[in-house]
Amino acid sequence: MKRLKTTQADYQQQIDELLAWEGVSDDNVNNVVKDVIQNIRQRGDEALVEYTNKFDRMSVSSMAELTFSEQQLDDALKKIPAEQRQALELAAERIRSYHRHQVMQSWSYTEDDGTMLGQQITALDRVGLYVPGGKATYPSSVLMNAIPAKVAGVEEVVMVVPTPDGVVNDMVLAAARIAGVSTAYAIGGAQAVAALAYGTETVPAVDKIVGPGNIYVATAKSLVFGRVGIDMIAGPSEILVICDGKTDPDWIAMDLFSQAEHDEDAQSILISWDAAYLDRVQASIEKLLPEMERRDIINTSLTDRGAMIEVKDEAEAIAVANFIAPEHLELSVADPESMAKKIKHAGAIFMGRYTAEALGDYCAGPNHVLPTSRTARFSSPLGVYDFQKRSSLIMCSAEGASELGKTASVLGRGESLTAHARSAEYRIKK
Repeated sequence: MKRLKTTQADYQQQIDELLAWEGVSDDNVNNVVKDVIQNIRQRGDEALVEYTNKFDRMSVSSMAELTFSEQQLDDALKKIPAEQRQALELAAERIRSYHRHQVMQSWSYTEDDGTMLGQQITALDRVGLYVPGGKATYPSSVLMNAIPAKVAGVEEVVMVVPTPDGVVNDMVLAAARIAGVSTAYAIGGAQAVAALAYGTETVPAVDKIVGPGNIYVATAKSLVFGRVGIDMIAGPSEILVICDGKTDPDWIAMDLFSQAEHDEDAQSILISWDAAYLDRVQASIEKLLPEMERRDIINTSLTDRGAMIEVKDEAEAIAVANFIAPEHLELSVADPESMAKKIKHAGAIFMGRYTAEALGDYCAGPNHVLPTSRTARFSSPLGVYDFQKRSSLIMCSAEGASELGKTASVLGRGESLTAHARSAEYRIKK
């Protein structure tokens, strides 16, 4: 891993280069995705079947063969080992319990003259959930995306998941059944995103698309945004650990591995004011890496994008963490609650030596869909609020309309919008 010190002359340049991530698609990817979207819009199911056969090495003739029935979802839940079912159900209940606290309620108040103002909360009608398939399968993503939507009151969650070579993952389908997914299709890629955004003869158009995917999926989401809502354009996974040097270095090394094993572009960073401790963690990395199943991916990730940063003290560690604004932040220190209050930018904060980030990925309860690439400076984890909308409520009494109309009249005429002014003036009591 790269070794940095905040006191070195070129530290800022080094940290900027370390954090730089261009998630923007190149022209070739953009052009490919635009063609796919246009094809789906024009030819619907026919194009969807063609793309699925081509990219997922399938040989189906209709969307009926790519549609999962409710019976298939039920069968998957019965088919998986009891241990997996129990783990999924426990995780689901914890996620559901946590997200119930996020539900927004409608509210209103009445002014002295009888004018009522407020906010009405409603859920989205239909949401599309993209679940990656191929290199890995993510039943945890199904739970983390579908459950908040259902808690919010979304009536229909439509899942799409690619099944390359026709290989279906029962755990993903079981998770869908547990999470309340209504409909599911064995499709993926930009074509699945386009189908969800515009609808086909079989796939219903949705109001919002959530869930992770590769560069083609991310590009498609960015291009259909406006037609539908999207959750975010996510970059590679990240973890930042602040440690005071008192945690078992093997634990910290494995925490860094837990994100590095996602893919070669994932980023793992360790911050400490104890230089000798950084050496100990490096030794643990070298000791533990050979035994990891995904050691090649981990090694590339740590070599290319990982770093250990030596800071002067705890205060500087906090400042560096706030600048990085990580997706996952572990505070492996003696008083994590005190330190957490000083953290301004982080997707999720894991406090204490015993709180491994991996617990948040699966079953702690809070959502694991988090802002990456420093976007935690201005965005938040996925939650129930992403599936609820707010409508303003305004009901004027005769007296309220008369008084407000006087102000609206002045402002309307000041903007040379005479119809606005006269519309308000009609309600002013003479």
